[in-house]
Amino acid sequence: MPQDTDAPKELRNVPIKAPFIVTGRRTLGEHVYEQLRDLIITLQLEPGQMVYENELSGTLGVSRTPIREAFRLLASERLIEVLPQRGTRIAPISEKTVKDSRFVRVSLEVSGFRSVAEQWTDTSHFRSAKLRIKEWIGVQKEAQSKGNLELFLQADEAYHRSILELTGNSMLLNVVYHMRGHLNRLRYLALQEVSQVSGLIAEHEQLLELLEQKEVEAVEQLLEIHLSRIQSEMSDIRARYPHYFTD
Repeated sequence: MPQDTDAPKELRNVPIKAPFIVTGRRTLGEHVYEQLRDLIITLQLEPGQMVYENELSGTLGVSRTPIREAFRLLASERLIEVLPQRGTRIAPISEKTVKDSRFVRVSLEVSGFRSVAEQWTDTSHFRSAKLRIKEWIGVQKEAQSKGNLELFLQADEAYHRSILELTGNSMLLNVVYHMRGHLNRLRYLALQEVSQVSGLIAEHEQLLELLEQKEVEAVEQLLEIHLSRIQSEMSDIRARYPHYFTD
């Protein structure tokens, strides 16, 4: 957990989920990957922390084979690093990687939201989508009232995904998902207290209204502001948690 005494309380003492029940077409290694990815993004596995196959195998109740598969997937996402003669560690937060990820995410999401705004019609398909999106906004408000940062960010991700799903572009969804990994570690440190997220929720509500009204340019402008806020907070976060950063 973060050594800074001001670290978010939501980052502490969240148990690892085990054992795994494999469902659908995903492998056990993919389930382990998702579990470890969540622990990395929520800083329960800290930047720079060493991780070992044997320990994780015992903790998660799985063999080392799915652990290795999960490590391979995490390494491809640059969330872990293999150090010669030393082992594997959680990748420190790279300011350049965060900037690059933000650039790609903003570019793709703005294009995706623009496409949704252009397509939006008063049909059962979009009415159902609107209800789902509003439900996720409701979950964010609930998370804020309960002081649950992890739940808030899960609902935030679901909000954006629910809108992007309306593009019908699975490749877009996959790329944005992987870009969020590096960004969300920084957001966990940036938000600190869920009481600070009222502005984000208000922007989500406004974006939904603009999508429904087919206000394409307004959607693009607000979404760029919404997604770029983390960049302005980078220096302050790095000053508070220098041991988490590289480059």
